Amino acid sequence: MNKNLWESISDNVFFLLQFFGIIIVMFIIAYAAEKLIKRRNKDKEPILATGKIVIIGIFSAIATILHMLKFSVPFIAPAFYEMDLSEIPVIIGAFAFGPVVGVMIEFCKILLKIIFTGTTTAFVGDLANFVVGCSYVLPASIIYAYRKSKKAAVIGCVIGTATITIFATIFNALYLIPTFAKMFMGNDIGIIIGMGNAVNQAIDSVWTLAFFAVAPFNFIKGTIISLVTLLVYKKLSPILKR
Repeated sequence: MNKNLWESISDNVFFLLQFFGIIIVMFIIAYAAEKLIKRRNKDKEPILATGKIVIIGIFSAIATILHMLKFSVPFIAPAFYEMDLSEIPVIIGAFAFGPVVGVMIEFCKILLKIIFTGTTTAFVGDLANFVVGCSYVLPASIIYAYRKSKKAAVIGCVIGTATITIFATIFNALYLIPTFAKMFMGNDIGIIIGMGNAVNQAIDSVWTLAFFAVAPFNFIKGTIISLVTLLVYKKLSPILKR
């Protein structure tokens, strides 16, 4: 890890504690849901069998590469909102092997990204990517795990897209945007709102930024991830199961 990463760690110990607390909560939700579903389906396969650990490693590497291939959507959101499609291998892994595997791939993706490139946002952006990614992966994979069918996959992806859109909107307005302003803008949230206003003149507050930029940004992201997943998962599923 580089010097900047160590400086970010030392300067943001409290934030890191919050970060790890949220990660633990996501794992607990995934584990509890999967345990209940396995009990209902009388499935005695371990939640983390050896083969699943191999899949986590492979899919985490793919997700990390996709995570690094970010691109902005300047006609919808300010340039600091960068889209990536790294949730595609995450949700495919979660559909094949359960919500816990999905959360582990999401976590390993962020961990690998930090190790290889460090953090330019003092971990704030990394936390956001993990939490928002889980807000899509968890509901979609839990619904699919409950009853594995094409209909359940479609419903899961639709619910996942709705969840990521709603959650990201609220999360940005209440936590992420104020935190970015405090840590990087001298607590001047008007700078961020001004960047949003340059894209859309209807943006004049934190909540209008969330509604008119964050919401459509994540709706588009969720829709793309869902369409790709529904197109390729059934073709990949037999290979993954072997």
